[in-house]
Amino acid sequence: MARPLDTLTEALLAAAKAAGADSADALAVRGSSIEIDVRGGTLEQAERSEGTDLGLRVLLGKRVAVVSASDEKDETLTAMAERAVAMAREAPEDPWVGLADPDQLARDRDAGALEMYDPAPEPAPAELQQDAAEAEAAALGVAGIAQVQSASAGYGRRDVHLAATNGFSGGYTRSSRALSCVAIAGEGLAMERDYDGDSRTFQAELRSAQEIGRRAAERALERVNPRKPKTGAYPVLFDERISGSLIAHLLSAANGAAVARGASWLRGALGEEVLPPELSLIEDPHRPRISGSRPFDAEGLPTQRRAIVENGVLKSFTLDLANARKLGMAPTGNAARGTSGGPSPSPWNIALTQGEKSRADLIAEMGTGLIVTSMIGATINPNTGDYSRGAAGIWVENGQPAYPVSGVTIAGNLRDFLRRMTPANDARPWLSRVVPSLLVEGLTLAGE
Repeated sequence: MARPLDTLTEALLAAAKAAGADSADALAVRGSSIEIDVRGGTLEQAERSEGTDLGLRVLLGKRVAVVSASDEKDETLTAMAERAVAMAREAPEDPWVGLADPDQLARDRDAGALEMYDPAPEPAPAELQQDAAEAEAAALGVAGIAQVQSASAGYGRRDVHLAATNGFSGGYTRSSRALSCVAIAGEGLAMERDYDGDSRTFQAELRSAQEIGRRAAERALERVNPRKPKTGAYPVLFDERISGSLIAHLLSAANGAAVARGASWLRGALGEEVLPPELSLIEDPHRPRISGSRPFDAEGLPTQRRAIVENGVLKSFTLDLANARKLGMAPTGNAARGTSGGPSPSPWNIALTQGEKSRADLIAEMGTGLIVTSMIGATINPNTGDYSRGAAGIWVENGQPAYPVSGVTIAGNLRDFLRRMTPANDARPWLSRVVPSLLVEGLTLAGE
């Protein structure tokens, strides 16, 4: 019988102490998942995985080492600790490494109020197969759809426990239910594909299979027979499905690890305007039923609601303990880690201020320009913010969608055009990153 995760982490800490570690922390993750793929109305693939992963980080003075394993036996835990201590003795010193002080640790470690786990029974494989089959059938029922590339349904559960020699011990359980469909329209070399999908913590909130399949089909049809627009400067509306990528670039530049390395176009930008004055970017890791929620971070620090950008002004970087020490700042409770590596900073749930106008309103105001619905590749200069990405979408003329386009390259500078964004009001509130469609004026498009 599998041992409780808190027992495993405490056993790892005891082994580390016995092996000679000055301090240590241990992470245990036990997960199970099931994934069902359907094609042509029949089961194509079914996968189920279960396992426990263990990670141990030991410190000898300012030297650190991390080891991992997936075996719960006592002899394995002892060998992990001995190997980690031996590795730490040979590691170079890191002046910034170290566990949190006891007075920095999260006091409230109960994840119950965050509703991170759905108590409903795990779905049977037949139920997941039925969901995927219904999504596929809905897509194929739309005229013009040649085939469905994939229809998939899945469920997962993860139990996590973190413990450290500074006195921290806490854990939580997370669940997810997902459904997706990829539809193909057109024939031969003129085939186009697009997708729709949903993922929720609580299964009852998942969008219907029929809606997901139908929407995937409609999006694929919208891409048939694309053209290339003329090269020039145009307004660009980043569709809500991909607008989060713009904010992701901002978050990457505000990541403390990048700032500490000097590899960020936002270094030295605290207190400066990086978004329009009416926009704020808020992190809230305490939103119930959201995938990025958590009561504490991977170093045992409390998570908290904070403004990354407030009224357009950059207010804070995303920091774990080590990078906070490097920069002479307070940590923000944003350490993330897996069992095979140490902590690094990562943002949790993010929300950008929504606008008052709808997506359709912004399209009508564009005149001539591009609605971007998908992007490929990326060339981003982390030091300057120079930006270049391939894109496809819908061309707009006289404020009305006119025809599909593809093979377009969008270029600009992030620090410049992020200050010219106008948000719509169409963000999906159940996502971890709540970002509406974003209209940016005057971007360079390379087409014909």
